[in-house]
Amino acid sequence: MTAEQVWVDMVTDLGDLAAPPTQQLQAVVDLTARICRVPLAQINFFTRDEQRQVAAHGMDPSACALEDSMCHVVRHDLETVVVPDTRLDPRFADNPFVTGRLGLLRFYASHPLTTASGLVVGRLCVFDTRPRTLEEIAGSEVDSLGVVAARVMDVLELALRNRELVHALEHVEAMRTELLTSHDRLAAFAGQVSHDLKTPLSSVSLSLGLIREQLAGGGGSAEELDWLVTKAGDAAGRMSALVDDVLAFAQVGGSELHQDVDLAEVLGEVLDDVGSRLDGGEVLVGPLPVVCGDRTQLRSLLQNLVTNALAYRSPDRRLQVEVDGGLVDHRWLLEVRDNGRGIAPEDVERVFVPLQRGAHDVAGSGIGLATCRRIVEAHGGRISLRPRAGHGAVALVELPTG
Repeated sequence: MTAEQVWVDMVTDLGDLAAPPTQQLQAVVDLTARICRVPLAQINFFTRDEQRQVAAHGMDPSACALEDSMCHVVRHDLETVVVPDTRLDPRFADNPFVTGRLGLLRFYASHPLTTASGLVVGRLCVFDTRPRTLEEIAGSEVDSLGVVAARVMDVLELALRNRELVHALEHVEAMRTELLTSHDRLAAFAGQVSHDLKTPLSSVSLSLGLIREQLAGGGGSAEELDWLVTKAGDAAGRMSALVDDVLAFAQVGGSELHQDVDLAEVLGEVLDDVGSRLDGGEVLVGPLPVVCGDRTQLRSLLQNLVTNALAYRSPDRRLQVEVDGGLVDHRWLLEVRDNGRGIAPEDVERVFVPLQRGAHDVAGSGIGLATCRRIVEAHGGRISLRPRAGHGAVALVELPTG
């Protein structure tokens, strides 16, 4: 956000609030009219297309188009401007506030309102409906407009710093809340991982204990020992897979590598890897876009979505998975649809929580969809899951176009 936009936003706020610093500015503009001995005074600020009065004496604050503004004519004049008779000054003679279309102002004086960085954001001005003589001007303290303008900016700079401080405190509080939430989630995640590791670890320990007993006693057939060793190996494999899934989940978002990624090409690689698991099913691939992102993570995204569809296939029908995507409302939309067991509406968010599976009789660690969400969010997108009309489920991924 530019410095000018910061002030434009602040002027907008002042126009909507009848509270300090607006009340302080009203006191300043009333004092300005008194010391300059004029019936009309204003504190004007410039936005992109209009002039706004944040405080006024002798009239209600309002706004006008920049092309109609008298202050905007001398916007970049860094000194006090004094015009005894506006009808005789070529800069103002045709102005609608002089000609009668918007007003009949004859005397005009103003001083720029300048920020500490030198940005002119408005002007403090005074008016009268009759011309002024040089003697009247000299006795009206018009030359003090610069001093008053500086005090106006002091009030506004203080208000701006106060607003920035409030926003900073709100940001700190939001970060604190997010940190506490993350801590709670991490504790729950660690507890669940510990629980899920204990089961296969117990199986390994039990199998090894039985093997030790049989070897020490000289009993047990080769078939029994082989069965126990296989059981221990399978349990160790489950532990290894869970650890791998946890590490993959933790590493998402750490990459800064973004490049054009052809999702059709990446999906082809995924299908080559999982082809042996189709078991008579098929994957129908439609148009897929080229997106900007991390190729490795996007490959993991597609692999998790496809393997999830394979895992939740229905025993009652031949598996069919459809994958396609395109540009929708200036965002890339990717869909993975299957005709499997489907998902209950109440579970569409739960399954994105780490270690939460859609069904307990389906193999897996319950981290795949959680990893998908982390990948998509790391790319500035969104992912959701919903039941599919008829049978199955639909995974929807939205990614930014740039």
